[in-house]
Amino acid sequence: MRQSSDIFLTALAPAIWGSTYLVTTQMLPEGYPVTLAVLRALPAGLLLLALTRCLPPRAWLGRTFLLGALNFAVFWSLLFVASYRLPGGVAATLGSLQALMVIVMARGWLGTRIRKGAVAAAIAGVFGVALLLLGPDAGLDPVGIAAGLGGAASMAAGTVLSRKWQPPVSALSFTAWQLTAGGLLLVPVALVVEPALPALTPVNLAGLVWLGLVGAAFTYWLWFRGLSRLEPGAASMLGMMSPVTAVILGWLWLGQALTPLQIVGALIVLSSVWLGQIANRPSAVLPGLALAPAVSRPR
Repeated sequence: MRQSSDIFLTALAPAIWGSTYLVTTQMLPEGYPVTLAVLRALPAGLLLLALTRCLPPRAWLGRTFLLGALNFAVFWSLLFVASYRLPGGVAATLGSLQALMVIVMARGWLGTRIRKGAVAAAIAGVFGVALLLLGPDAGLDPVGIAAGLGGAASMAAGTVLSRKWQPPVSALSFTAWQLTAGGLLLVPVALVVEPALPALTPVNLAGLVWLGLVGAAFTYWLWFRGLSRLEPGAASMLGMMSPVTAVILGWLWLGQALTPLQIVGALIVLSSVWLGQIANRPSAVLPGLALAPAVSRPR
């Protein structure tokens, strides 16, 4: 029962992330992706720091900024490049490769065995996302493809290392550290590559509040909490809930058509997520490493 609860709560994070496209396109000004990413991450991180009153010790600063870069700064920046240069379906399909990357990285960094069932579930999930999102206009821009793959690799590395490096603090504090670090790293990028943000409307502010408080502070707390309790491969499969939510919201709020092929794709994705939880159970850890602690503390 406890593991089922952990899976459900962790799955809430990517399911809510699926609202990002709707909120961004309908409520936020166009042309300021990095600046908006800063406003999504940094205020949320500072708010959580104020609530937890727990700053990272000096020994954890390097790891915190590396994780903040992988999970936020690098990932979001490459995601925006891919989104601008590729149709949304292509970018999302490349992002779904993250589950396969996590399986490989977890083998190297955590000693988790690569299991055929987990690989099959991840491949099925990618296929389902492709059916759900790919259309006839799926162009293949080389820079966009590289950015999409790089973003998936960045998030995959952040997922595995967030499990490997578990500090002796609450998940809320760990979330605060990473959001703040990621936001700080994005500030100079926004100042260099984007013009000043125009005056924000009440609708813009509401969108930022949603993305910051719910889409960042709340969901990443759920996500990092889940990574401390679930195998990385299982958690990464839950990430495929995001495109399913995005398509459903587009159908409900924007009146976008939902084809039979997309319905089949959504069912394949949901089935692959379920199978991924079974295939990535803790028994997948190599026998010689089964008793090794999941926490790596700085010396």
